[in-house]
Amino acid sequence: MTASAVVETKPQGSLATPAAPPAPPPLTIEAGQAWPLGATPREGGVNFAVWSSSAESIELCLFDAEGTREVNRVALPACTHGVWHGFVPGIGPGTRYGLRAHGPYDPLAGQRFNANKVLLDPYARALDRPLRGAAWQYAYKLGNPEQDRRLDATDNAPHAAKCVVVDGSFDWEDDAPPRTPWEDTVFYEVHVRGFTQQMPDVPQPLRGTYAGFASEAAIAHLQRLGVTAVELLPVHAFNDERRLVDLGLANYWGYNSIAFFAPDPRYCATGDAVTEFRQMVRALHRAGIEVILDVVFNHSCEGNHLGPTLCFKGLDNRGYYRLAEDNRYYLDFTGTGNTIDSSKHGVLRTIMDSLRYWVEEMHVDGFRFDLAPAVSRNPLGSFDHFSPFLCAVAQDPVLARVKLVAEPWDIGDNGYQVGGFPRAWSEWNGRYRDCVRDFWRGSEGSLPEFAARLAGSQDIYAPSGRKACASVNVITVHDGFTLADLVSYNDKHNEANAEDNRDGESHNRSWNCGAEGPTEDYEVIGLRERQKRNFLTTLFASRGVPLLLGGDEMSRTQGGNNNAYCQDNAVSWFDWSEARRSDPLLEFTRAVIALRRELPVLRVDAWLTGEPDAQDRRDAAWYSVWGLPMTEEEWTNPAVRCVAMMLDGRFVPERCGGPGVSAMLVFNATAEEVTFTLPEVPGHEGEWRLRVYTAEGHFDSESARRYAAQAKLELVSHSMALLTQCVCRGPT
Repeated sequence: MTASAVVETKPQGSLATPAAPPAPPPLTIEAGQAWPLGATPREGGVNFAVWSSSAESIELCLFDAEGTREVNRVALPACTHGVWHGFVPGIGPGTRYGLRAHGPYDPLAGQRFNANKVLLDPYARALDRPLRGAAWQYAYKLGNPEQDRRLDATDNAPHAAKCVVVDGSFDWEDDAPPRTPWEDTVFYEVHVRGFTQQMPDVPQPLRGTYAGFASEAAIAHLQRLGVTAVELLPVHAFNDERRLVDLGLANYWGYNSIAFFAPDPRYCATGDAVTEFRQMVRALHRAGIEVILDVVFNHSCEGNHLGPTLCFKGLDNRGYYRLAEDNRYYLDFTGTGNTIDSSKHGVLRTIMDSLRYWVEEMHVDGFRFDLAPAVSRNPLGSFDHFSPFLCAVAQDPVLARVKLVAEPWDIGDNGYQVGGFPRAWSEWNGRYRDCVRDFWRGSEGSLPEFAARLAGSQDIYAPSGRKACASVNVITVHDGFTLADLVSYNDKHNEANAEDNRDGESHNRSWNCGAEGPTEDYEVIGLRERQKRNFLTTLFASRGVPLLLGGDEMSRTQGGNNNAYCQDNAVSWFDWSEARRSDPLLEFTRAVIALRRELPVLRVDAWLTGEPDAQDRRDAAWYSVWGLPMTEEEWTNPAVRCVAMMLDGRFVPERCGGPGVSAMLVFNATAEEVTFTLPEVPGHEGEWRLRVYTAEGHFDSESARRYAAQAKLELVSHSMALLTQCVCRGPT
């Protein structure tokens, strides 16, 4: 085709009626440019560019304002290094469009082209509607004996979601990233919809949306709580699995994405998801809160060979996915049916462009990478520090200024990589989660590892040259029990998911404290409240970066459901009833976060040695219930579940506030009351002040009970205390 051509509009019989408006004039298209990819408004029109390494041709389809009637279709006239491109004069932002890719439909050869299906542009900045699992999404004939081997020739244009050309301009005003230092960071994992869907102080039309998240009431809760960053569950546009839709459920979490540049329109109140998302980021930044996106580049919602065709499958199945040896099936390192092949240059470019777009154009402050080892595998399928993805990230100047957090596991070979990521990366520390749960439920032999996790997991992260902030400490996250359920259920209760309770983790390291689920037993209730405070105090007193699951501060429950991915309802939404908003745990959580902020000794991003310096001072020391240094016999005794840890404030470096207050953490994970003798710490004079006692609550510095060295401190069963010493004397 020549650089400029006139292509006649093709008939659109699917919605034709006698009352239909006349066909638009023929569409003029020029060669345009191969860069940047996606739909880019330029003077006089829009440039389109899409990568496919094996398509025979790609057509651009334009739709009416409702996105239901195809009004023009034209082949992209040029192809440069696998990028099909063209410039269309006379159109601009707001135009709805899709793609049709031509090529063989041959699943046995790994090819799944079907030009009867309108596809999403991988670089689309916006979609005109949410994706909902439906029959129109499939490129093969449903229900036939050969299933995916027979092409379906039905045109899906009236139903398919359409891409929208976006004007990239936005007045960011004085927006600036908070750039919170790692050691001061407190993550808050939260769902955009679930956070405000039932928040009474948010106007009804804004609840469950980006605008609702940016509301005064929502931001006030975050500020009062003291978190510094919201880690949003996926906001990239995603699909609901057809199976869930048929069951009356939905993919609530959103780990089923397909459009890596487009904020999901289901969270939009205004009809302009891009602008609304930007306004949310700007409002959060003004409140000093960073925005971290949970991104899913390891797989897509297109599933296995029987999954839908929405984008990648139809554009270049072999180019985007890791295929099995027989080509019909997919390699699955993710448990979702497919694995995106980030080792291929076109796919890697898409991922890196997406990350840079969200930083530069949407002003986000970092990313949490779902199943990060799957993205970090080399062309042979092995996790590799020198994989194309990790190498690309390591040299990228845009990503060098944001936070990068890995979920360091997938289900492939050598997929558990806690501690395995390179410098500049932090990780969700799954070993921290497991160990802290074991310790507080009274597991024998858990004390030595608990001490290592409390001190920052040096054994895990120091070998790769990283510091304590490489460990993002988690106890509960979206995937699993909430904190309230962790102390209320021994077993999962996922019946509402319609999978006969087979889904979800069965080994939760949880403890119901004596009764399964809701109870009126006063002693059980009291123990559960102590356990919640134990977990929270441990989390915010640990070296590393704490992550709080949204709603745990108010005892949010999912009724024992530990896999509520499909519960877009009150099971998952925050309960903002008066009972929850007045839960004493909320004020307790605020207090322990504030105490962490007050005490730099809890936040220092450096490894503890426990060795005496020239003045016989130790940055950390461990003591038994007798107030004496822990012996090797006590460390190795599996029945010992009591310990005290002293952190010397004189070792706080100037960059963290300089020498100051010391902290003493005292733990009793036994079923008995224990009396500790507070140790006499060399160089420390004055009294210790009891700031937290999980059997009672928290105390400010002035009202706190005071204890001298060698004083007795009684801790009831399953409780802990945090004490501070206001004056650290001696050489500094």
